[in-house]
Amino acid sequence: EVQLVESGGGLVQAGGSLRLSCAASGFTFDDYGIGWFRQAPGKEREGVSCISSSDGSTYYADSVKGRFTISSDNAKNTVYLQMNSLKPEDTAVYYCAALKRSAGVSSQLLLRLWQFHPNYWGQGTQVTVSS
Repeated sequence: EVQLVESGGGLVQAGGSLRLSCAASGFTFDDYGIGWFRQAPGKEREGVSCISSSDGSTYYADSVKGRFTISSDNAKNTVYLQMNSLKPEDTAVYYCAALKRSAGVSSQLLLRLWQFHPNYWGQGTQVTVSS
């Protein structure tokens, strides 16, 4: 059974930092793009960042470039999202999501496809940034 379990959310003041973790199980970690979406009340879900676990290629939404860093520890089947310089507009529920790489798909295409069609989702963790 595929499972994605998020942790690390919480309440932080603007300018502060948080690190989210996504522990994956039930699938071959190296064959996936794994990352984070977020959804704030009344807003559409947004793909924030994704990493190709096979080669470390990454994607970041423009809204978080330069502030967030995604990484993976393949030995632990875990993906991390380090969030620095947090802003009130970063407040949202953050969801871990994974997309399996199909045969012949490059990492860049995998990251692109992930933004639209993840296969698996975690339960979400709340991040609240106070002003």
